[in-house]
Amino acid sequence: MTAGNPPRALVVTDSDSYVKWGAALAGQVPPDWTMRLVVTSGNALPSDRQLSAALEGTRFRLDEAEIVSRADLVGLFTTWRPDVVVVAARGLTVLTVTQLVPKGPSRPVVVSGLAGISIPVLSPGLRLRASVDVFVVHSRRELREFADTCDEIGIAHRLELATLPFLATAPGHASSVEARARAERDPVRDRIVFAAQAIVPASRTDRVWLLRRLVETARAHPDLLVVIKVRARRGEPQTHVEQFPYEELIADLVDAGEPMPANLVVEDGPMAWHMARAVGLATISSTAVLEGVAAGVPCLALNDFGVGAQQINLVLAGSGLLARSDDLVAGRFRSPAPEWREDNYLHDPADDTWIVAVQELLQRRTTHGLPPLRPQPRDLAHRVRAAVYGRLAFVPPARQRPDVWHRAFLRVGFWEHRRRWALRRLHGRDRDGVAPTSGSRA
Repeated sequence: MTAGNPPRALVVTDSDSYVKWGAALAGQVPPDWTMRLVVTSGNALPSDRQLSAALEGTRFRLDEAEIVSRADLVGLFTTWRPDVVVVAARGLTVLTVTQLVPKGPSRPVVVSGLAGISIPVLSPGLRLRASVDVFVVHSRRELREFADTCDEIGIAHRLELATLPFLATAPGHASSVEARARAERDPVRDRIVFAAQAIVPASRTDRVWLLRRLVETARAHPDLLVVIKVRARRGEPQTHVEQFPYEELIADLVDAGEPMPANLVVEDGPMAWHMARAVGLATISSTAVLEGVAAGVPCLALNDFGVGAQQINLVLAGSGLLARSDDLVAGRFRSPAPEWREDNYLHDPADDTWIVAVQELLQRRTTHGLPPLRPQPRDLAHRVRAAVYGRLAFVPPARQRPDVWHRAFLRVGFWEHRRRWALRRLHGRDRDGVAPTSGSRA
């Protein structure tokens, strides 16, 4: 950035949900900034369909999203020379990308964060992003709880507030405008939307049980579509691996002789489009519940499986949205408590601070230069983990026939994922003093 010229900002993304978050967050920066969005060629690289859905309503078109290798990204850093790098990506990619950012006092300002509901706060996500200048959070409650966790683990993050960028109330949000325009052209509200998640509920038994409740809902409302809204179709990657996709479970039940109602369907596409046609939205803990509330759609957060860290729904306690699936079948949707809204993701966007923080750092960069990014530990365990993460963030072109070393890296990455999953479960017990409730589904 030279005097009088607007900053250049590079958004680095890696998976469907982070493309959606990063592209929408870019809509909050001043309109004169030059923006560019890239997607790393990693193990979660979205399909064109997923990219199109994630980018709808943002300032980026599908043909503007560049797929980059490690060498391509380094080339962008040295030739395009961004002033700001927003690493909107999984923690493993953030760790990898921050190691590639140019060094020296004229280096870019580095921003990162988490793409959705982030309570309870998990320390791995903070540690993997320890090198960034600005860590974006999305609610007043997150500000408090992230600050507490940073103190506990000894990481001095600069936490700054942003409105969750894909909400209809967010600054620069465009897809809600497009959705409303479509609704005015075609004002039919013809569906109950269930926002599916890849990892909640986790077991096949629980997912089949929930599917049967959706079947009951469809039969109870024959005049409406009951839409299982998914982020990925068969063969498409997601931020989190989905072991039991609903499409496959439906096929299994049909093969076993259980008929499905014609008005129960599985659909993909932008959530804003579904919100424009929804009479109600249900989920367990997806950020889609926040999108629904912001769009004025009555919602339910199903607590049949309990309330706890494992269900990723602790933040919804006290919201007035938690309910059993009996309410879903009956079509009894709700709006959240006003005091909960203000503290949890639906604050006044005028209170956001992250853009001001970035501009302050840009000014410091111009006048005094920026200090080095916080270095990562260099012991053997951290070096091995960084190497594994680097191979997942930028999968070699020959990934269809991986060599022995690549297979080994992927295997280590799998077990690292399992280790972190186990720590998340333990962390949930420790933070609440008790194990998360399992919930009765009788």
